[in-house]
Amino acid sequence: MASITTGAIPSPNIWNNPKTYELENRAVDPDGLADAAITAIRSWSGGTVLDVGCGTGFHLPGYARTAAAVIGVEPHAGLAALAARRCRDLRNVTVRTAAAQDLPLPDASVDVAVARWAYFFGPGCEPGLAELSRVVRRGGAAFIIDLDATRGPFGHWFARSVPQYDPAAVEAFWSRQGWHRRELDLRMVFTDRADLEAVLRIEFTPEVAEQAIAETPGLVVPYPNVLRWRHYGP
Repeated sequence: MASITTGAIPSPNIWNNPKTYELENRAVDPDGLADAAITAIRSWSGGTVLDVGCGTGFHLPGYARTAAAVIGVEPHAGLAALAARRCRDLRNVTVRTAAAQDLPLPDASVDVAVARWAYFFGPGCEPGLAELSRVVRRGGAAFIIDLDATRGPFGHWFARSVPQYDPAAVEAFWSRQGWHRRELDLRMVFTDRADLEAVLRIEFTPEVAEQAIAETPGLVVPYPNVLRWRHYGP
């Protein structure tokens, strides 16, 4: 088993099923709504981008097309190695094995930080947020994209699979932290029914996954998300 950075919270999907999660990454948001929403608030073009919980580095090449420098941080050493391999020909990309609460970066060294589906669920992630405040420079911004468990069938399936998740407590936490929010109506679009079913099976408990499969005709899965962000300084 690959080493895991101390303090990291296990991700039940990508850590155990990186090949299937790659199918999910390819399917999510073909319309580019998440990136468009982020860059409308704070562009990463010409800046330094930090991807917190980058996994296998799926999004790093996209940042690298216009950013001056990209740093991927991932607590699972095996996934970090896959990310480094993916980006080995990209000179402006660096991948580090580390946790969100102990970022291996200097103070005020990042323009845009992004965490996509990296389990910044609210209470308990204060150390990671403190690190973002340390590494993001004045004029920069941090963004967190996570599932909205209060909306749509996907949110309902998630709530059944993770009954300890408290959406009200999460919202109250982010409100206290002073972060902004915006709903994102994303979707997953698959080319193959088998891929869709495989992805649903790594996202939910077995019983809920079979229900989700039965309730999802075709190749499209509505995927309600929330974009959260904070600006740092003027």
